[in-house]
Amino acid sequence: MTPVLRAEALTKRYGRSWALGGVDLEIEPGELVGLLGPNGSGKSTLVKIACGLVRPTSGDVSVLGHPAGSPAALASIGYLAELFRFPGWLSADELLSLHQRLSESEGGAPERDELLRLVGLAEARDRKVETMSKGMQQRLGIAQAMVGSAQLLFLDEPTSALDPVGRRTVRDLLEELRARGVSVLLNSHLLSEVELVCDRVLILQRGKIIAAGRPSELAQPRGVEIETATGVRVVEGAGRDDVPALVAELVAAGEQVYGARVLRSSLEDVYLEAVEGSMS
Repeated sequence: MTPVLRAEALTKRYGRSWALGGVDLEIEPGELVGLLGPNGSGKSTLVKIACGLVRPTSGDVSVLGHPAGSPAALASIGYLAELFRFPGWLSADELLSLHQRLSESEGGAPERDELLRLVGLAEARDRKVETMSKGMQQRLGIAQAMVGSAQLLFLDEPTSALDPVGRRTVRDLLEELRARGVSVLLNSHLLSEVELVCDRVLILQRGKIIAAGRPSELAQPRGVEIETATGVRVVEGAGRDDVPALVAELVAAGEQVYGARVLRSSLEDVYLEAVEGSMS
């Protein structure tokens, strides 16, 4: 199966500074991938190259087997910038119609209706952008990125302006996109959101991928927490396989055990460890 996005030995230099220092990655159909990294790590450069806005210094990037920036590649992608601005005088329906014309989509009113339904704005189709909350505009931005049946979406901080209900709506939308085989490269500083929804995570630092994998694979055990009648204790260094023996030992000693759980590092812990380790 052809990857939706493939980068091989990708580099980009601005003057004497390297924004990307040899990046290799693949994103499969229907895969949600979180792109993490501190400011200046190369995330924006990677996305701009994949969108055909910037040429790499060396290496190759393809979208569904087509060179990045080619008409076929551009027809397959959608993009939502972090700092986007839509004409305030347009309604939601008019905005999507405009983007249909720009992308030469032939979906017409049925496509617009479906996209507004997906992002929870079906009842706001005639509402002007300038009267919408920031969260509503954010969801409308995701809808415009999906115009033309895009197979790969680049979403930059899509939940940054949303309240918990709005973030839940976006998570449900991303699950729907996965079910439809649409791939997403998600750039976000809300690591808890990335951990909840993404299949894989890429951590970029100084233009190189320093960690990659499923959130569950990157997380490391931090011990076992056991709740007993005398309180809660943590056995550091223990893992899932140690739980039965630990519980049996406590019970044999006359302790009443009410529960046990394996403590694992969060994605935030993994991120900070990886980034700080690469800087030492």
